Amino acid sequence: MSILFKPYRIRGMEIRNRFMRSATTSAYADEEGVLREPIIQLYERLSEGQIGLIVKGHLYVQDEGKAHAGMAGISHDYHIPRLIEATDAVHRHGGHIVAQINHAGVVHQEDRAGPSVYSEGEWVSREMPTDEVEGVVEAYGDAAERAMQAGFDGVQVHGAHGYLVSQFLSRQVNRREDRYGGSLEKRMRFLLDVYDEVRGRVGNEPVLIKINCDDFSPEGFTVADSIKVCEKLVEKGIDHIEVSGGGRGSSTDLRERAKHPDPVYENLPFAGHMSKIRKRLGFSPMALVYGFRDLETMEKAVSDGLVDMISMSRPFIREPNLVERLKNGQARAECIRCDECRKYFGKEMMRCLLE
Repeated sequence: MSILFKPYRIRGMEIRNRFMRSATTSAYADEEGVLREPIIQLYERLSEGQIGLIVKGHLYVQDEGKAHAGMAGISHDYHIPRLIEATDAVHRHGGHIVAQINHAGVVHQEDRAGPSVYSEGEWVSREMPTDEVEGVVEAYGDAAERAMQAGFDGVQVHGAHGYLVSQFLSRQVNRREDRYGGSLEKRMRFLLDVYDEVRGRVGNEPVLIKINCDDFSPEGFTVADSIKVCEKLVEKGIDHIEVSGGGRGSSTDLRERAKHPDPVYENLPFAGHMSKIRKRLGFSPMALVYGFRDLETMEKAVSDGLVDMISMSRPFIREPNLVERLKNGQARAECIRCDECRKYFGKEMMRCLLE
């Protein structure tokens, strides 16, 4: 049997295989951020499909941190009952699920507050005062505590894709002059404070991070920065690192620098950066998201030591039972990466238009 289908351990959590469903928001919560029934049913189908680890689509830690319509919350106790239904649905079928906790920062439409004044298009954000930053850190801890009450198997801090943690790490967005801005050591302070707060609330339960390998913006977070931040997180005791890419001010032209020289990885846009991070850290477990489609590449990525786990998002929108299909002989995902599924984002349940 392929190593991909054998059990794997993250801290004290033993999952049934090396497959990970990367956090994918289906934008299907009500106006108060409470999960609706169809999304709970989706998590059950994903678990039935034999995914080892499911990461719940991002949950806002404060009402002021809601990123878009339909985003689910974990900012109030009234969010917990429906989240329990989701975790129970996953556990019924032998899967594990962690809560991804997040804050939108400058992209929260009602109150565009972030590390510093920042403009994008027609809007301009305001700078959070220090006491407000400290309040957000505490909110991450409160959210982590609710995640444990809701039956999640761990917590993943969303540190990628241009949301608040990513904004603090970016020299393009973060122009602060206090202890949270300036050098990389200061820009990473917010993330490290969040990590310490979360770890203090969940104790020995797994704490994970999703982080950019590169913002791909002219003055943003680079792979060299990513390596240094990950080194610090490993030193502090992070249990799992999922690598992604793209932040505020991202440019597709700059993505070329993340490619891997081995043509076998040509469909993994961040594989080159991933190899640099992996080589410097010497840390496990690590996962890479974006681009995995065929079983041969997945197996090579693990056997080469590029990753420990295969993380995917869009393929599971089309095939929630993809892992089961791969195990039974299917050679590759049916997803063709057309991105048409994004037409539903923020409007209704994400689904594949090719069905």
